[in-house]
Amino acid sequence: MVMPLLFMRTISTREVLLSWLFTNEPMALKEKINEDLKNAMKSGNKIRTETLRSIRAIIIEFDKSGAGREMTPDDEIKSLTSAAKKRREAIELYDKNNRPELAEKERAELEIIQEYLPKQLTRDEIADRIQAIIRETGAAGPQDTNKVMPLAMKTMKGQADGKLVQEIVKEALTIPS
Repeated sequence: MVMPLLFMRTISTREVLLSWLFTNEPMALKEKINEDLKNAMKSGNKIRTETLRSIRAIIIEFDKSGAGREMTPDDEIKSLTSAAKKRREAIELYDKNNRPELAEKERAELEIIQEYLPKQLTRDEIADRIQAIIRETGAAGPQDTNKVMPLAMKTMKGQADGKLVQEIVKEALTIPS
């Protein structure tokens, strides 16, 4: 006797997440954002919902850009880093123009975006890596910044803000008089 389809059960989101945990395959950013967005909407967290929607919009924009390929982890990091940079710049502007309520909103969004980025390096960790790159390249002064920066940004992709890296490189290459 054939069982009617009415008795088949659907797979819950929880079961999907549990199966993902045990397969050791990383969840794609798009899937993770969609899952987190659902949870944020259910919990009524407005700022998280808005931020996740903006990240999802970035992903959809990439899909429709005509690249003709899936979003790679490098593309994900690049997109998220760009979104984080925009938030940092907005925070700076709002602070300068005495708009603390808007700056706080941007800070909250930045924290949410950073959850999806690799762990950010501390200033000391960045300085240590830059010193190693300087030794490796044989850079001797400020004129060698162009040798150090590309390697530094490549090795710390998504883990450090470009402005901070550039500042530390300049400090490290400046010869004290």
